[in-house]
Amino acid sequence: MARNLLCRAVNVVQLCRLTLPTGTRLYTQTQTEPLTVKQQNNGIRRIILNNPRKRNALSLSMLESLRENILTDVDSDDLRVIIISANGPVFSSGHDLKELTSAQGREYHTQVFETCAEVMTLIQDIPVPVIAMVNGVATAAGCQLVASCDVAVVTEKSTFATPGVNVGLFCSTPAVAIGRAVPRKVAMEMLFTGAPISAHDALLHGLVSKVVPEERLEEETLAIARRVCQASRPVVALGKATFQRQMAQGRDAAYATASKVMVDNLALRDGQEGIRAFVEKRKPVWSHKTEKAHD
Repeated sequence: MARNLLCRAVNVVQLCRLTLPTGTRLYTQTQTEPLTVKQQNNGIRRIILNNPRKRNALSLSMLESLRENILTDVDSDDLRVIIISANGPVFSSGHDLKELTSAQGREYHTQVFETCAEVMTLIQDIPVPVIAMVNGVATAAGCQLVASCDVAVVTEKSTFATPGVNVGLFCSTPAVAIGRAVPRKVAMEMLFTGAPISAHDALLHGLVSKVVPEERLEEETLAIARRVCQASRPVVALGKATFQRQMAQGRDAAYATASKVMVDNLALRDGQEGIRAFVEKRKPVWSHKTEKAHD
C-alpha cells in the first residue's frame, strides 16, 4: 500500500530536507521550525501544521511535509488513526498566494495543485481514518483539507470559507472536496461569495462531524480516535475503502459492491472473531491481520 501510494509522488521535485530529532522533516532552508510535527502514541498519530506565522498556509513545502507524515509507516499495524490539527488561531489559510504569482511560472503552479490534490486523495485512500481537529479559521485549501478528512471535530469559534473568488482565483480544487461534503447550493454560495460559515452551519450542512467548546476539543477528538483503536484494523480499512468506492457508484452498483465486501469481511479472521466474541458474550481479541478464517 505505502509503496503504491509513494509511486504517485515520483514526479514531485523534492526541496531541501533536513531530518529532525522528532522525526519531522524540514523542507526549506529559511524555516527554523518544522512545518509539520508528527507524534505517535498508542496507535494515534498526531500531525500538527506548525507554521502559524504564515497562517499555516499550504505551501508546496507544507504539502510535501504533510504528505510524508501521512505516508510514513502507513501500513504498520501500530498505526490505527491520524489526527490533523494546527498550531495558532488559523487551522489553515489555504495556498500560499506568494507561490502563485506569474514569477513562479506555470510549471510550478501545476506542481502545487497536483501535490495538493495528491495529499487530499491520500487522506481518503489510506487504510486508517483521518480526523481533522480544528480550532480556528479554515479557508480555501484549508477548508478543502477539513472536507477531505473522514471526520472533523471543531470548536464553536471555528469558521470555514472559500474566499478565492475575492482575490481573483476561484476555489475550483477546494470545490471538489467541499462539493462532495455539503449540498450543492450551499457549496455554490460559499464559492461564489467567499463568505465564511460558522461551525454550527458547517455542522448543519455536513462539512464537519461535531462542534464542541474549545476546552473540550482535544478530549472529544481523542475519544473518537481511541474508539477507532478499539476496532480491528483490517476491518476498519476494508470498511473505509468500500465506503469511498460505493459512494461514487449508483445505487444498484453500490449494493453489489457492498454485498460482496460484507462476504469478504466475514472471511477475515477478525470478522469471525468478532462474531464468536458476540455469541460468547466476551470482548473480541483482534489479530489486526488480514488473514482469512475461510475462503
